[in-house]
Amino acid sequence: MSNHDNSPIFPDSYVGENSTEYDNSIWMERNQKKTAILCLHYLYDEKLDRIGILDTLNEEKYLVADLGCGTGFSSEILVEKGYRVIAVDVLIDMLSKAKSKKKLLEKEKNLELILADINYLPLKQSSIDHIISISAYNFIIYGKIVLGDISKTVNNTARYLEKILKPNGRVIIEFYPKNKKELDIFTSSFDESGFDGFVVKKDSNQKSGQTFLLLKKRAKL
Repeated sequence: MSNHDNSPIFPDSYVGENSTEYDNSIWMERNQKKTAILCLHYLYDEKLDRIGILDTLNEEKYLVADLGCGTGFSSEILVEKGYRVIAVDVLIDMLSKAKSKKKLLEKEKNLELILADINYLPLKQSSIDHIISISAYNFIIYGKIVLGDISKTVNNTARYLEKILKPNGRVIIEFYPKNKKELDIFTSSFDESGFDGFVVKKDSNQKSGQTFLLLKKRAKL
């Protein structure tokens, strides 16, 4: 189910028959896996290295939280690339399909699936090396209309992500803000919650559509 501009409706577009259609879509699989590879590229971005205290990531196969993993296309790529993955989704219809993919992985033990809301993650403080989220992060404000409620939600979530990350942890988010105002709310939430970073878009003049946030946990002095 989608609205007049063909953008997905949460959660309707991802439950029941729609979840099956999503999982069976060759285009969706190709797009999600391609984006996952791009997010890994951004994780090692040289510009991100230079933000705050200079550091570079080594070849260690980190523990990555895949937030809003859906049916597991992105998690599948991460595990195949050698990472240990905690994949989180709030919809059982989507996560059940990720569970089926897990059984087919050569390194099945490297993928843990958790049914949870991105806003309320059951993860320990300083337990995650890095975070990746593809096409899901803007759904954390689903159902919220009042600006104060939206700001409170994004700020609380950003603060919690900062807590679960290890020192110098990185966050790569691909999402679809509706406009510049909404993008500013999200970017400000990270800036105020202990992150440095920047925005990447295909077109620097675009005000909505596919957007990447490249973030690094700010070092505590």
